[in-house]
Amino acid sequence: MKKVSFAEFGGPDVLQLVDAEEPHAGLGQVRIAVRAAGVNAHDWRVREGQFQGSHPIELPAGVGLDASGVVDEVGEGVEGVEVGDHVFGEGSSTYAEFAVLSAWARMPEGLTFEEAAGYASVVETALRIIRQVGVQSGQTLLVSGASGGVGSAVLQIARDRGITVIGTAGAANQDYLRSLGAVATTYGEGWVERVRQLGDVDAALDLAGSGVIRELVELTGDPQKVISIADLGAPELGVRFSGVAGNVPEALAEAVDLISRGKLHIPVEKSYTFAEAAAAHIDSHAGHTRGRRVVVV
Repeated sequence: MKKVSFAEFGGPDVLQLVDAEEPHAGLGQVRIAVRAAGVNAHDWRVREGQFQGSHPIELPAGVGLDASGVVDEVGEGVEGVEVGDHVFGEGSSTYAEFAVLSAWARMPEGLTFEEAAGYASVVETALRIIRQVGVQSGQTLLVSGASGGVGSAVLQIARDRGITVIGTAGAANQDYLRSLGAVATTYGEGWVERVRQLGDVDAALDLAGSGVIRELVELTGDPQKVISIADLGAPELGVRFSGVAGNVPEALAEAVDLISRGKLHIPVEKSYTFAEAAAAHIDSHAGHTRGRRVVVV
């Protein structure tokens, strides 16, 4: 099978499309014929070796966590899913023609494979950080870097829970944030004062890692009311860095419920072939994403 892999840590140029042995479903797993795989910041952070100190991997290694596809192997102990089912979920080395998933759900009706591929990690992350930051119905949440996949999920989940969201993004994405129910403003010079003019902030999320931790603490008045998923230096300022996934099956179940109720939709901004994986990483790293990016078979 074809698979995107890297044999050394580095820039996008280390990614190669190689011939590899097919993986097989183990205990509690399913294998899918991949139709699309989500592109996450986690993918290029792993490729760069950013997590070697905390979660080392052996090289050569595959790329990707999220995928959608058609089940073609069901591992021992798995119930409720059959060969031929259309599923989306989280696994490993998903930029490949076949991938093993450790958590999955049936795709809601009307969702395409490209759309479904990007939901697993972003919804799990969104649910986790909303819970960790402790924001409640009736309160206001500030989201820095709100137009990407996780931000898109946070805005819609928060709205469904009665939370007011102020979102920052580039000028081109202001209408997009408003369409998801956020009070939108631009980042850049003067952004803190612009946020203050919009109202008090009870909690804040840093999704872009753009060096705004001090300002988020200033706006909330408490480092414990700020969570970052993008700034590894956040703990130096007393802010929690959230990087360890929680209950992915539970998150997938909630994603299915939200999608089925018309409360969650994350658009696909751009699709790439596996041969274009390096370009996908370059674009993901550059930010300014509106929704999700995916690689397709």
